[in-house]
Amino acid sequence: MRYYINDDGEEKTYGFAKEADFVCNNESFLPQQPSRQIIQALEDCTLLVIGYNDLQKFYTSIKSGERFGRLVIEQVFVKTLQGLNSFYTDSPELRYEKFVKEYPDLLQRIPQYYIASYVGVKPQSLSRIRSRNTRRE
Repeated sequence: MRYYINDDGEEKTYGFAKEADFVCNNESFLPQQPSRQIIQALEDCTLLVIGYNDLQKFYTSIKSGERFGRLVIEQVFVKTLQGLNSFYTDSPELRYEKFVKEYPDLLQRIPQYYIASYVGVKPQSLSRIRSRNTRRE
């Protein structure tokens, strides 16, 4: 799965999800409002879906429901902060290295231009970064 925003015709990828990850556009889902964020399946997949009202029922009717929800949102919050910090402080090379470390199984499954967008560079620059990394190994 790919998270992105369409900014005046330019798609800007800001995240990925892999098997067994929770996938949600929290900016839209939680306040029940439209959002510019888009989630795209990059491969065939099976999703388990829960609607907003059913999630609220889950929180109140299951003994640990609210705790479960809080823990999931805490993970989302921390990952979001890490992504923001990385985007503002890390070089594209370091962001690519972090991507490889976090998503090694996705490298061959995701089009390189999506990875380039995630890293914050053009595909040609990503190619140079990858080439330098290959020479170092």
